[in-house]
Amino acid sequence: ASRRLIRDNRWSAVLSPVSSPEGERAGEPAGMPVFAIPAGCFQRTPVVLGTAAFPEFLPREVEKIRDPSAREMARRIQRLPVKVSFSKSSIMSSCVKPLQQSESMPVVLLHGFDSSCLEWRYTFPLLEDAGLETWALDILGWGFSDLETLPACNVAAKREHLYQFWRLYISKPMILVGPSLGAATAIDFAASHPEAVSKLILIDASVYAEGTDGLAKLPRIVAYAGVSLLKSIPLRFYANILAFNAASYQTFFDGTNIGRLHCLLPWWEDATVDFMVSGGYNVVTQINKIKMKTLIIWGKKDRIISSTQALRLQSELQDAVLHQIPDCGHLPHVEKPSIVAKSIVGFAQSEPS
Repeated sequence: ASRRLIRDNRWSAVLSPVSSPEGERAGEPAGMPVFAIPAGCFQRTPVVLGTAAFPEFLPREVEKIRDPSAREMARRIQRLPVKVSFSKSSIMSSCVKPLQQSESMPVVLLHGFDSSCLEWRYTFPLLEDAGLETWALDILGWGFSDLETLPACNVAAKREHLYQFWRLYISKPMILVGPSLGAATAIDFAASHPEAVSKLILIDASVYAEGTDGLAKLPRIVAYAGVSLLKSIPLRFYANILAFNAASYQTFFDGTNIGRLHCLLPWWEDATVDFMVSGGYNVVTQINKIKMKTLIIWGKKDRIISSTQALRLQSELQDAVLHQIPDCGHLPHVEKPSIVAKSIVGFAQSEPS
């Protein structure tokens, strides 16, 4: 098995900030550092606020979001029909499609627990600018898909839904990217459908929790009461503080509005409870079965999942490379998008094992 550690100093020459000493703070135009990246690589095209309306299916609270990158990405969200065995009708499934599909290997971005494709608001456009065919998908049960018929949202349903989406709209081996709990989704999917996944990228991976533990045994009325707290502004705000190594209160506040936007859809509580009481993800025994080349990205100052788990994960995967990012918390693709984009593009362009 091929295992190597990309050490921080290998990135310092290309990724050291040349302006702000505070590090990269995505979404803050004033004081944002400019990284010394070679010309033509990862120099984000400035966001131009369009006049296009937001999709009608988004909660009207989307108008309160100030972050220009989030607003621009929200305008691109659309729903595509996906037929699955556990629903009589097709599920109108939310995603951000690439502007143009190509012959290259597609990069498919998942998101973390109870989140949405808007998690990729800073890194997605950088990947597009680098020429990658990039998709951002909402995992079934979260995000902005139409779940009015209340389909199952357990692990098996999430897996089948992702497979059918891939089969219908992508239909070639992909680089599957999963941050946080999305890493468990990615591992579960890759173990079940290795033909669909050429490479894996796992970011601050939440893969060692053995399901939802005692939550699966709670009476549904108690589960609903607990889940309802997840969309509360104080809890979301606190989660943002934990997730970032350093950011302004405006970033925390806007991140709270972005992170809970999907919770305002009428079926969100039902879908989340269905997942929680089903037992959740337990992929511990699947990790060492993953054969495809894997990139692990980890914020060294993650306060939610210790960076020591990155080393454990690297040792248990058959072919893994680790890139640890200094001065970065649990969401590198939000906090350090330029660094994450460079890692993803370099990995995408590398030869398969």
